Amino acid sequence: MVTAITTGRGPMPQHPRRRPVALAAAALLALGGLAAVPQLASAAPDPGSPVKVNQVAYVPGLPKQATVVNSANSPLGWTLRNAGGATVASGQTTVRGADALSGDSVHIADFSAYDTPGTGYVLSVGGSNSYPFDISADPVRRLRGDSLAFFYHQRSGTPIDAQYVGSRYARPAGHVNVAPNRGDNNVPCRTSCGYTLDVRGGWYDAGDQGKYVVNGGLATWQLQNIYERTLHVAGADRSAVADGTLAIPERSNGVPDVLDEARWELEFLLKMQVPDGRTNAGMVHHKIHDQNWTALPTRPELDSEARLLSPVSTAATLNMAAVAAQASRLWKPFDAAFASRALAAAEKAYTAAKANPNRLAPATDNTGGGAYEDNTVTDEFYWAAAELYATTGNTGYRNDLSSSPHARGASFTRGAYDWSWTAGLGDTTLALVPTGLASGDVSAIRSAIVGFADRMLAQIANQGYPAPGSGNGTYYWGSNGAVANNANVLAVAYDLTRTTKYRNGAFAAYDYLLGRNPLNQSYVAGYGDKPVRNVHHRFWANQNDGSLPTAPPGSLSGGPNSELQDPVVQAQLGGCKPQKCFVDDIGAYSVNEVAINWNSAMAWLVHWAAEQAGTGTGPDPTPTPTVTPPPTTTPPPTTTPPPAGGCAVTYSANSWSTGFTGSVTLTNTSAAAWSSWRLTFRFTGNQQISQGWSGRFSQSGSEVTVTNESYNGAVAPNASVNLGFNASYTGTNATPTGFAVNGTACTLR
Repeated sequence: MVTAITTGRGPMPQHPRRRPVALAAAALLALGGLAAVPQLASAAPDPGSPVKVNQVAYVPGLPKQATVVNSANSPLGWTLRNAGGATVASGQTTVRGADALSGDSVHIADFSAYDTPGTGYVLSVGGSNSYPFDISADPVRRLRGDSLAFFYHQRSGTPIDAQYVGSRYARPAGHVNVAPNRGDNNVPCRTSCGYTLDVRGGWYDAGDQGKYVVNGGLATWQLQNIYERTLHVAGADRSAVADGTLAIPERSNGVPDVLDEARWELEFLLKMQVPDGRTNAGMVHHKIHDQNWTALPTRPELDSEARLLSPVSTAATLNMAAVAAQASRLWKPFDAAFASRALAAAEKAYTAAKANPNRLAPATDNTGGGAYEDNTVTDEFYWAAAELYATTGNTGYRNDLSSSPHARGASFTRGAYDWSWTAGLGDTTLALVPTGLASGDVSAIRSAIVGFADRMLAQIANQGYPAPGSGNGTYYWGSNGAVANNANVLAVAYDLTRTTKYRNGAFAAYDYLLGRNPLNQSYVAGYGDKPVRNVHHRFWANQNDGSLPTAPPGSLSGGPNSELQDPVVQAQLGGCKPQKCFVDDIGAYSVNEVAINWNSAMAWLVHWAAEQAGTGTGPDPTPTPTVTPPPTTTPPPTTTPPPAGGCAVTYSANSWSTGFTGSVTLTNTSAAAWSSWRLTFRFTGNQQISQGWSGRFSQSGSEVTVTNESYNGAVAPNASVNLGFNASYTGTNATPTGFAVNGTACTLR
């Protein structure tokens, strides 16, 4: 029995708990299709250019910094060139020196003073060039949609429809008792309980096809808080989370789409509650997954393993209580009946948890799925009480808050939050949502949040590649999720104080995730010139099976893990420095898995980040060298030569009442290969693209520009590229006109 391709992710790094035991290489092979042992011994990842940048875009009006690997003890000159090759800014680096987390000797190049929007900028230092990047808010706005689209991809119990994700990612419903599935319709308990539950729905947690309440609770809270924040923070962009902003079946139902997506998981969480009249009534089962580890790769609808419910746990029960209470106050204006049902379930769960305060998930329940053991649940009690108090105003919940060891923001002395440390979620609610809590208590909570943010700034001030993490020199399983969560606390500190150092610190973390790191690796699929592709996932398993897709745009990889907990990284990365303990390989499950609670953290961050365009650069957490104006005489911009010969475009649209999915097939009809392509076209109505895939989309008015990704720029004669997008419209949705590649008109087929 194979027992180690787990999805258990470690808790707060200050108090590491049990993590999965690594597999032997032979066990990996037993799971079907993983790399053979000789491939495991390949070289460590190439760190690429010494000039490390956010490969996607720097937001106008905000700091723009790069890290340069160079051992020189004196500043180096840098130049910034636009897409035409003209120098637009220059300056000197600041020497940072030895960087412990990467092992590099580094400089910092700061070009914040240059703020002209555009695409294809390149930073050059010491004869080396960065990857190209934009100065634009459009990519972070696009990432808002893609980061949330991840959750529709991860839905269980429903078909994933091509009209929302494109044909490459479409699939039948998984785990609905259609052979060979044994399904989630009537799942028995792993240890006898005398009943079965219908637990269809919810999100697959990660690279496996299990569904875990404690991960689902955190992810659901973060999606719901994306919306709730817009109700209470001045200047927050509620239109960005409005109905019709996501490509999901529930769009145009009068409810904010992010709440619809969160409800898909919440309905599953409610189903995990033990029914009335049964032993442990009101408690919630910890998780549900396959009896044995699911083979890799396995499409969800082809999984033939039996599904089992793990026993109830206090942690799972309080997770459900917290997010159901949160949902109740948010859904009341849209669906009062659902709001009442959610609150009733939350209060029943909280009462049951108080009667069973020590039903702890064991570390030994790790066959077929991660254990997610948690021996401390005072934080979950605090979180649930906070959400219930914010919704009901009941003094009993307020008394539970006041008597908690986590009262008044105390949990932030240990860390921010993750699936096993959740009190900070309750504090975030109490800091932002008006309640009857004493003003002194609210002030103490806000001060604790700001104090934690200050500690994160002090931490990244000493880093060559700023990434607020554990602070103890170790990178743990899911480190990118921790970076995003810590950045989110910095963002909340900015919301509370409007002090720019917190905003700048959050953006430094954002830059790290998108390529400003020692490996030149964008940890977000579909974004940047070197994005992750081969995440550990049973369906997005193209590395093992060419008929399956790579990770969809907007998927966040778990990131560096210096504990090296799988055979792939053990073979390749021995002795790696913490920020370099990563490889983009499907077998490297301890560094390259995806998870709903990591993507929810990134989704929260990018929704906040997209609002910040134009708020000014402000003071920066790292020294800022002087920017030298560009020379008065600059070479004229170069133009991209048109492709030899012609091109053809096939276009189709799958429309609904206010939106549509556009599909484009671009064919090289010339006699010469293309090394890159730039597609342009124009809409004839009010169509507005909200997200795209297989290309880098931008739109100005009716004009649309799409440039190739790093992996699909080369197009041989008579070969084609498929790309697509989701968009909104009103009135008539006519076919676009003026299709052209690199300035040469295309034939519309």
